[in-house]
Amino acid sequence: MKLAVFLPNWIGDVVMATPALRALRTRFDSAEIVGVMRPYVAEVLAGTGLIDRPMFYNPRGKESSQRGLAFTRSLRAERFDTVLLLPNSLRTGVLAWLSGAKQRVGFARDLRGWLLTDCVIPGDKSKPHPVLDEYLRLVKPLGCEVSRRKTELAVQPADQAKLDDFWHGRWSVQAGRWKESTKDHPVPFVCLNTGGAFGAAKNWPREYFAELANRVARELDKSVLVVCGPAERDDARRIAADAGHPSVFSLADVPLSIGLTKAAIRAAQLLVTTDSGPRHFAAPFGTPVISLFGPTHIAWSETHYDKSEHLQLKLDCGPCQQRECPLKHHRCLRDLSVETVFASVKRQLEVKLRKSA
Repeated sequence: MKLAVFLPNWIGDVVMATPALRALRTRFDSAEIVGVMRPYVAEVLAGTGLIDRPMFYNPRGKESSQRGLAFTRSLRAERFDTVLLLPNSLRTGVLAWLSGAKQRVGFARDLRGWLLTDCVIPGDKSKPHPVLDEYLRLVKPLGCEVSRRKTELAVQPADQAKLDDFWHGRWSVQAGRWKESTKDHPVPFVCLNTGGAFGAAKNWPREYFAELANRVARELDKSVLVVCGPAERDDARRIAADAGHPSVFSLADVPLSIGLTKAAIRAAQLLVTTDSGPRHFAAPFGTPVISLFGPTHIAWSETHYDKSEHLQLKLDCGPCQQRECPLKHHRCLRDLSVETVFASVKRQLEVKLRKSA
């Protein structure tokens, strides 16, 4: 048996899809499962064993084999038995139909129900509900057990080695700190993650992150590592510089990768993050996480993780789900004070210390 799974385009959504992928892998242990995905998604799932191989699809990419007629021909040549659609688009419905697969499973929305053989009725869009649970609903028609909600990821040895090299270069200039660090007892650090592909409305102010980093380093004697994607390099660099403390670092000036970010978050004592993709890297590795929510509704990305704390202000104008603040004041995150977040950081670190004692 050969299955194709069209994966989400957003990094966080891919992580939230892993319980559904695990249910598929368990149900069809001898089948070949092919992940149809954007090229960058492969790095998210690397090492998990949830798919057997990727098939890259990028309708706006430069690689002609990943779009248009060339991709459709490749998809049809695979002769898939079943196609599962996690995205909701009409385009993926058409591709599933063109694949020739006898079974095509997805949500019956965006006028694509006629393209599917197994239609799942989507949840009410006016009522926020976890995307993770929606993905699990999609594998039910395939006979999968859906009681397991735990997300999962893996860190490749090469990415861990890159993180180790990064810390070795930084700690070697600070007397004693690197010498105290070993694989089993690493120097404790807190990760900060700012920005996100969704839009500026999700961003906690850069100067707030810088002040938080300073206080964590100065008052709690922790190192701080600011992780980032290519689009957030400048912000990460400025946060580390404006924090004004020798124990605050960023990944802005090293070769970036999703794998390196996963390694950093796995090793951290705590992650403080906006509601962006790397936020979802914490739960698979058991890293406590504080998520700063602004315009987005918490329920959409709820993962049922018991080491997570969500901070969101109650305002009449939100959560608005907009990429840019329509009222231009951005109070949902500008009014979320450094003091409030720092208090949560102290509380989470104290809980971790008690549990490890």
